[in-house]
Amino acid sequence: MDTVSLYYEERGSGTPVVLLHGFPLDHTIWNPVVPLLEIHARLILPDLRGHGKSPLGQANSIREMAEDVAVLLDMLDIPRAILVGHSMGGYVTLAFARAHPHRLAGLGLVASQAESDTPEKQRGRYNTAADVRKHGLRKLAEGMSQKLSAQPGLVETIRQIILQANPAGVVSALAAMAERPDATDWLGEIRVPAVVIAGEADALMPPDRAVTLEQLLPHSWRVSLPGVGHLPMMEAPEQTAHALVELIQLEQNHQAM
Repeated sequence: MDTVSLYYEERGSGTPVVLLHGFPLDHTIWNPVVPLLEIHARLILPDLRGHGKSPLGQANSIREMAEDVAVLLDMLDIPRAILVGHSMGGYVTLAFARAHPHRLAGLGLVASQAESDTPEKQRGRYNTAADVRKHGLRKLAEGMSQKLSAQPGLVETIRQIILQANPAGVVSALAAMAERPDATDWLGEIRVPAVVIAGEADALMPPDRAVTLEQLLPHSWRVSLPGVGHLPMMEAPEQTAHALVELIQLEQNHQAM
């Protein structure tokens, strides 16, 4: 399997927590919650392959993105970690949980889902990829920045992150998301604590997806954020951090037993 060496940043100490960003963003989306979390845990903030400062590699799938994270944990000598994934990062988190259940200490899914793409959604992703190949990132940046956040003040910040993205990485990630397998049939096998965080004003992720996650994950709870869109860590950092601290403390209490 093709793996790449991920760019990452690290903050804090203690219980390892990997924060995985969504599409087509980078690790900086977590910056608003970092000061609130680094006093509780050791934060690992990678750029997923083809995003931010990480190389793309030869091939790309959600499973390979998950293997990149496993390789990063090996390099950092971390046998088990809490993984928190936003949107596409949630798909990567679930792929990691499927491939490496013994390495998962806790699970956070932020504005994400377990369902695979419908044929219509797949076509939309491939059409977007074709547009990026032909015209670059400007149209994607304009359209997605408006949909990603319910708060106008964040739109320009998000637009700039997308404009700085690697077009080849964006195209590759669109295909990886389009072809990812459905995870709903095996979520019941996940035995670690899991928190599902969702914005009630999310224009990209239907609210029923968070309900499904809570229903299928045996040891989970759901945090629903009124007036928040697809970026809870940026739009409601205090509430998002509070939910993640609860997850971290569950793992710390388990370790102390």
